[in-house]
Amino acid sequence: MARVYLSLGSNLEPRRYLVAAIAALRERFGEIAVSPAYRSRSVGFDGADFVNLAVGLDTELAPEALNDWLHALEDRHGRRRDVPRYSDRTLDIDIVFYDALVLDGPGHLQIPRKELQHAFVLRPIADIAPDFRHPASGASMAELWAAFPAEREPLQIEALAD
Repeated sequence: MARVYLSLGSNLEPRRYLVAAIAALRERFGEIAVSPAYRSRSVGFDGADFVNLAVGLDTELAPEALNDWLHALEDRHGRRRDVPRYSDRTLDIDIVFYDALVLDGPGHLQIPRKELQHAFVLRPIADIAPDFRHPASGASMAELWAAFPAEREPLQIEALAD
């Protein structure tokens, strides 16, 4: 079994799609760790604010098979792939870490994800896995978050349920 950390985001009906994605991940993988959700500005294009969170789970799936499963989950929830890469989306799920694996594979499969340089990916993972160490730098998620210039990318806690 591999320990995996995912980044989930949405800026189109985020409560609906993030809650549905969490439910689907629980159904497929069992017990999962879920971070608080954070609202932040869109990155790479002018769009509505995103709501992002992280999930930690254990899986027997290889990285490529997990990536395919996650793409199918995005597609079931209305993810469009015929629009520019940086655009509004119902659901975006990326594998940020897969144990200590470093991989640059097909289908934008990049582990660890370069988006870890953004607060909306780093902070939620630091919340649920503060002691997890980046496979390249060796720094813990807590250390990376403590060194992050948080004022550069403000985050606001976002409740997913009323």
